[in-house]
Order: sequence, then structure tokens, then C-alpha cells
Amino acid sequence: MIIVTGGAGFIGSNILAGLENLGHKELVAIDRLGCDEKWKNIAKRSLFDILPPERMWEFLERWDDSVSAVIHMGAISTTTERDVDKIVESNIRLTWDLWEYCRDHRKRFIFASSAATYGGGEHGFLDRDDAAYLNALRPLNPYGWSKAFIDRKIASQRDSSAPMPPQYVGLKFFNVYGPNEYHKGEQKSVIAHIYPDVARGEAVRLFKSYNRDYPDGGQERDFVWVADIVEVVRFFLENPGICGLFNVGSGRARTFRDLAAACQKAAGQEERIEYIEMPESLRPQYQYHTRADLTKLRAAGYTAPMTPLEDGVRKYVRGFLAREDCYL
Repeated sequence: MIIVTGGAGFIGSNILAGLENLGHKELVAIDRLGCDEKWKNIAKRSLFDILPPERMWEFLERWDDSVSAVIHMGAISTTTERDVDKIVESNIRLTWDLWEYCRDHRKRFIFASSAATYGGGEHGFLDRDDAAYLNALRPLNPYGWSKAFIDRKIASQRDSSAPMPPQYVGLKFFNVYGPNEYHKGEQKSVIAHIYPDVARGEAVRLFKSYNRDYPDGGQERDFVWVADIVEVVRFFLENPGICGLFNVGSGRARTFRDLAAACQKAAGQEERIEYIEMPESLRPQYQYHTRADLTKLRAAGYTAPMTPLEDGVRKYVRGFLAREDCYL
């Protein structure tokens, strides 16, 4: 049995679909569905169970002998969230409680870290997990700080020779895009935001740059197709002896203009881009460049190629966004 927290969310629901396709039968989603259409993210899955977070511990106690792994994707992922107590409760406290459960009950633990831990990238985007490097990172928002807190705490446990889960893997996701992200509102990928305008043949609106080193539309991100995330999770499940922090991205930095052009081409439209002012509240915490260093992931034995941006955008647009049923 595999538990996926945040199982009805964007990445969690893609992981469940991938595991089901691999033949896993006993899959459990931990999540809240609310009153919107988030339920559609898991409507096609044959799940062993789905339950809210407050019932998770009761379930784990009952099915402890059957659980083999916890894949912890549940979190407050809004980078603009300002209720830090809420972030601590969800992203730090719950994560550590699950860590202790997996440690004490000898369960494998795969969890979501984030590229947001790198802050402005002053120290590079290296998935090192030594204390000196982790302590030097300065995330730009409470979300990034909460993920960095867990990374540092695990490193401290390891360095003090404290008991650890039989496998622990932290995945530092970069800018993920793909199906089932529609419920995320303002936190959806740029592709999901711009596609309605693209489909209507309208110009895509991107933020202006406020950094002289980057032209308008030249801000760079490591955009990663969500199916590549699923493949990385599969790799670690199949290799239980590997532990640590690992970047998960495409390994390339591409501009927002590249992204918009790829979306327009996939939809059969001409390139049309306009640049608008960035909200002042975002400017102090805005990252102008991210790129995942995949050296450590490759050294661990993951050899599958990452999906190029144009290919991933085409799959997303034509296989999902342009269809009436846009869910995986």
C-alpha cells in the first residue's frame, strides 16, 4: 500500500495516475477536495481509499502492516501565502510528524522539497545536503523557508546519526507544468494561465523585467513536464537504497518568451506577446533565473531524458488544454 498525501492535488494526482498505470492496486489519497472541481483530478483513479488529513493517523494505525511507503506531496504551496502559522502547521509540523511515523514504523518516505529553497540563487541551484550549504540558503518567502526548514532538520538528524526512515528522498521541484493543475488559481503554471488567450488568438501578456541583466520576457525558469516528475518518483520507489535531496527539473533554463511562443505554436497561432507591469508586491521576491543541476540525480542512476520544453508544451496543449476533458 502506498500513501500519497496531497493526492488530489496537481503533482499528487499525477503520481497516483502513474502508479496505477504501473499496476499498483492499493493506492490511498490523503487530501481535502473542497467545493470546486478538484475531485476531477482523481475521478479516473481506482483508489483503495481517500480521506482527509485529520483521519490519516487513524488510517495509518489500522493499516500499518500494509503500508510500504508514504509519498508526501501535501502542502500549502502558495508562494504568496502570508499566514506563516498556517504554513508551519501544514508544511513543517505535518511533514515532521510523517517523518517520525516513517522512521518509527520503518516505512519509506518520499517528500516534496522545492527550488524555492534556493532563494535568489546566490549560492547556485545545487542539491547538496550538507549543513553548511543548506544553512547558507535564503528563501524569499515563507513557503520556501518551510521547505528549507525540513531539509535542514533532516540533514541535522543524519549528521547526528539519529535513526532515519529506511529510505528518505526529498525532491526539489522546479517549475512544474501539466494536467490537473487547474484548481490552483493564481498558482497555476504560466502555460495554464495564458492558454485561454492563446486559444482566442489574443496576445500573451508577460511581466516586464526589472533587472537590467534580463530583457522583458527574458526571465528564465527551469520548466519541467509533470510526467518527468512521476518517472523520477517511480525510479526512487524501484531503488529503495537511495536516500538524499535531489533536484527535479529539465536541467535547462528557458525564457518566458520561449514558453509563450511554444504555447502559441502548439495552438497553431502566431507569436504575439505584450509586456505588462509586475505587481510591486512581487518584485522584491522575484527570481530571474532558475536551473536545476541534475548531476546528483544522474549519478544516482536516473538516466531517462527530460522532456524538452516545446515537446512538453505541445503534449499539454494538444493532449489536455485544447480538449473538453482536460484531466489525466
